[in-house]
Amino acid sequence: MRGLRRKLIHACLYEAIAIGIVTVAVRLARPEADTAEASLLAVSTSVIALLWNMAFNTWFEAWEARQADRTRTARRRLAHAIGFEGGLAAMTVPLIAWWLQVSWWAALLADLGLLVFFLGYTLVFNWVFDHAFGLPAHPTHSG
Repeated sequence: MRGLRRKLIHACLYEAIAIGIVTVAVRLARPEADTAEASLLAVSTSVIALLWNMAFNTWFEAWEARQADRTRTARRRLAHAIGFEGGLAAMTVPLIAWWLQVSWWAALLADLGLLVFFLGYTLVFNWVFDHAFGLPAHPTHSG
C-alpha cells in the first residue's frame, strides 16, 4: 500500500485506538468527568494528533527517502516515535490544561503519563502496521 491511502489508513486506525485509550484514561484520572466530556477531549486531542500525524509522517518519510541507508531500524523507529510524541505534546498540553481547568504543570504531568504509554504504543503500532500493510515504496525492510 502506498501514498495517501496508506497515510489515511495509518492515521485513522492509530487515532481510533487512541480515542478509546484517552477516553478511558481521562475517566480513570478524573472520575468526576463524565464519559461525554472525556470522549470530547479524546476526540479533540485525536484531531490534533491526526493532523500532526499526517504532517509529521510526510516530513519523516521525505527525510527518510533522502538517507543513504533507508532501513527502518529500532533506532529510526525510536526517533520517529520521540519526534511525533514531542511535537504532539507541544500542542496538547495547553488544550488539556484548558479543558480540564488545571494548571499547565498538571496538564504536562497528565500528558507525560500518556506520552510514556503512547511512546510504546507508537513503536508497536507502527511495527505492526508496517508488517500488516507493508512499508512505503522507498524504505528497506529490517525485521
